Amino acid sequence: MSKIIVLIGAPGAGKGTQARLLQERRGIPQISTGDMFREMKTLDTPLALEVQEIMASGKLISDDLTYKIVRERTSKPDIAGTYVLDGYPRTAVQAEQLEELAKEQGKEIQAIEVDLPKDELMKRLTGRRSCPVCGEIYNIYSKPPKVDGFCDAHPEVKLDQRADDIEDKVRVRLETYEELTRPLLDYYAKSGRLTKIDGTGEVEEIYSKLQAVL
Repeated sequence: MSKIIVLIGAPGAGKGTQARLLQERRGIPQISTGDMFREMKTLDTPLALEVQEIMASGKLISDDLTYKIVRERTSKPDIAGTYVLDGYPRTAVQAEQLEELAKEQGKEIQAIEVDLPKDELMKRLTGRRSCPVCGEIYNIYSKPPKVDGFCDAHPEVKLDQRADDIEDKVRVRLETYEELTRPLLDYYAKSGRLTKIDGTGEVEEIYSKLQAVL
């Protein structure tokens, strides 16, 4: 039976990277709500125009509208088999809506949490730096540049730090994630559909762990 793989992980846990690897190596489509919302800004469909209006007003996109977007995207022919959801569901309400979609599509739901200690998440996010020219990403703790603060390929270019990667903001992001996602993890754990994998280590190690539970 085809599956809907729900990847859950805090900011910095690396779930987006793992979802991309599943798509590249196993041909399992990655459905990212972040990507879909960005795409909506450029489309001219009734649904896209509704999303644009909400974004312009600064309001949050409702669970119902998010569900509509996910439902529309996953009903396209390229999503006939198993697919990975990255960034959805985020709440227990969205998880219940996804149950309906899974029934409709005849798929099973498998939830996987990429788990990482808070201090490791802090290092990954606050240590992140990027080159504004080539986009290369460094980390001052785990992958520092040869010269502190400058890109290896462009030694004259100073590395950037994202505004929301400052320590205070990271702490708020992680607390918000914990608060919103805990009920979601409980939801899947109660029905025996949650597997936890250790998110520490190299990208390839984590990918092997993910492969093992799939």
